[in-house]
Amino acid sequence: MYHKSVDQFMEALASKSSVPGGGGAAALGGSMAAALGSMVANLTIGKKAYAQVESQAAEMEKRLSALRLEFLDLINRDASAFEPVSRAYRLPKETQEERRHRREVMEAGLYEASIVPMEMMEKTLELLHLLEVMEKIGSRLAISDIGVAVQYARSTLLSASMNVFINTNMMEDRETAKRLEDQAEGMLEEGTEKADRIYASVRKTIRRDQKVRK
Repeated sequence: MYHKSVDQFMEALASKSSVPGGGGAAALGGSMAAALGSMVANLTIGKKAYAQVESQAAEMEKRLSALRLEFLDLINRDASAFEPVSRAYRLPKETQEERRHRREVMEAGLYEASIVPMEMMEKTLELLHLLEVMEKIGSRLAISDIGVAVQYARSTLLSASMNVFINTNMMEDRETAKRLEDQAEGMLEEGTEKADRIYASVRKTIRRDQKVRK
């Protein structure tokens, strides 16, 4: 699905089709955040002023590039994970046996549909760590792009959590649902705190550089 053009993807997103949906949009935001981080790393590599951190920036770029592709892959995986849930809704439920089978298929589907956005959240935490490093060592000329990347990553984290909670909310296995929800809540707390801290640091740097120019 991510091989579509931007316009094609947006048209599909705007349609009444259930996929791509919020999960795909969240993954796309994560990929854009990683791409912006890579851009800052590439603008840092090869510059004399940043020679001391060039090898570190190159390593960050390598990891950010990998994450960019992993987030794009999650667009397709999120769509695939939703299919069993969608099919379960259409299963017959006239007899007791049909209803039992429908519940089993639905429960398995809801679990799988929760796991993909959970992985999205985990990758976003990794992404925020890399962006934090680039905020410290990256080219000051592109510092605002780190701020933009952080906001996309923050949005991805919160958006992915919505896909976790909407699925766990419908699960009959409340013990498993609670475990997934607690993990998601923990990642939300950690990630939003880090994203806000990095963004505040970017703003501080921009204001400081502005005073220097004056």
